[in-house]
Amino acid sequence: MTHKYKITGMTCNSCVAKVQKTLSEISGVEKVNVTLNPPEAEITMNHHIDTGEMNTVLKKTGVYELTDFNSMKHEIIKTDNSDNAEEISFYKTYKPLIIVFLYIIIGVEILQFSYGGFNMMKAMSDFMGGFFIVFSFFKMLDVKNFAMSYSSYDIIAKKWIGYGYIYPFIELILGILFLMKVYPLFTNTATLIVMGISSIGVIQSVMQKRTIQCACLGTVFNLPMSTVTIVEDLLMVVMSLIMIILMLS
Repeated sequence: MTHKYKITGMTCNSCVAKVQKTLSEISGVEKVNVTLNPPEAEITMNHHIDTGEMNTVLKKTGVYELTDFNSMKHEIIKTDNSDNAEEISFYKTYKPLIIVFLYIIIGVEILQFSYGGFNMMKAMSDFMGGFFIVFSFFKMLDVKNFAMSYSSYDIIAKKWIGYGYIYPFIELILGILFLMKVYPLFTNTATLIVMGISSIGVIQSVMQKRTIQCACLGTVFNLPMSTVTIVEDLLMVVMSLIMIILMLS
């Protein structure tokens, strides 16, 4: 018997090889064909193997998960009966990112209160500092897998995977500089360049409609690459540009 599955968590050919090898070693599996685009697996087995059993084995090797196409169709039909299906799906998908942004905004508001009033330059600096610190933290949890994921779409990391290994540290340093409010012109110029370059790879991937994992929160959360990622990167570009203009005016 042959079953077809959707796979989440794969970002590169290395992931494909790892998933294919892992699935092939499961008792009862006769043949496995894994593809990255689309991220699917066709598995031939000599007896029925529970999807949960295969996922238990897969999760020992990375953030991969199989979903049977039949159960996916059932879920789509079930969800589409609701008028707010798209809103629920969006919130469920981007819940980690939404919560992170809310926490950063709350932190900025607390700092603004401590300053005794609203200051746009300080607010933007604190927001960007919080953004880089928090996002670098999630990347640091698994730098190796982040680097592999990042190299699947970033224009620099594609050519030199080492950039993916140092990128979390770049974010950490920028975050510290923003929060300390030292060397503001250098910090904002570096942010403009780093996030501007990062945006190019993201925009290319979205325009090409590639089904890949966004590495903005590392590999802890399986966030899809989408226009949300573009907005996230360009927000930092715009804010750094505004701050540079205000400093030079």
